[in-house]
Amino acid sequence: MQLTLRPAAARGRADFGWLDSRHTFSFGEYHDPRHMGFRALRVINEDRVAPGQGFGTHPHRDMEIFSYVLSGALQHKDSMGNGRVLKPGEIQLMSAGRGVAHSEFNPSAGEPLHFLQIWIEPAERALAPSYTEWRPDAAAERASKVLVISPDGREASARIHQDAFVYRLKLAAGESLRHELAPGRGAWIQVASGALELDGARLAAGDGASIERADAVPIRALEATEALLFDLA
Repeated sequence: MQLTLRPAAARGRADFGWLDSRHTFSFGEYHDPRHMGFRALRVINEDRVAPGQGFGTHPHRDMEIFSYVLSGALQHKDSMGNGRVLKPGEIQLMSAGRGVAHSEFNPSAGEPLHFLQIWIEPAERALAPSYTEWRPDAAAERASKVLVISPDGREASARIHQDAFVYRLKLAAGESLRHELAPGRGAWIQVASGALELDGARLAAGDGASIERADAVPIRALEATEALLFDLA
C-alpha cells in the first residue's frame, strides 16, 4: 500500500471573519503545486460559517459540487429552482454542468455552521445541470459504512457524473472495517471527527490521506470517528 498523509495543520487557510476555511487542496488564493487534488477529487474545504452569514449567489460550471454538513444548518438555493436546508449528516450534490448559480447560507441567528464542501471533476463537460441529495434513514444512521454518492444512484445515494463512490464512515471506538479496492482504483480518506488508524498511521479530525496500489483499505477507529471515504477511478 502506498499511503500519503495530508495533515490538518498543513492545509491552506482563508479567514474572512465570517468564514474560516481550511483547504486540503489548492483553492482560491492558496496555491501549492504539490497539492492540486487526487485523481478526480479536486477540492476539500472544511468551512465554518458565522451565524447569519454565507456565500452569495455565484456561478459554477463543469464541476460536481457537494456539501456534507457536520453541525449547524446549511441553506442551499440554486438557479435550477432548488432550495433546501440541510442538517448534520445530510448531503446535497449539484452538477454544475454547462452553468449554474447557487448560494449557501447559514440561516441560524446564533449557531455556527460547520461543513465540508467538496468538488469532483466530472467525466464529461457541458452536461445539463442537475441536483441530487442524500439523507440518512434509520438504517443508514446506524451503519458503520454507508454509500452516499455513486455514478448510478444505487442504494439511494446521490448521483454523480464521475466514476466515484463516496462512503460515510461512522465508527465506534475500537471498531474496524475493511474497504476493498478494485485494481487500478485509489482511495482518499478525510476525517471529520475523532481519530482512526490507517495502515499503522494515526489520522485525527481534519487529516486526510491518499491510498494507492492497494487491494483493500483497513481502518480501525481509535475513538468515535466520522469520516468520508472516496473510492476513485
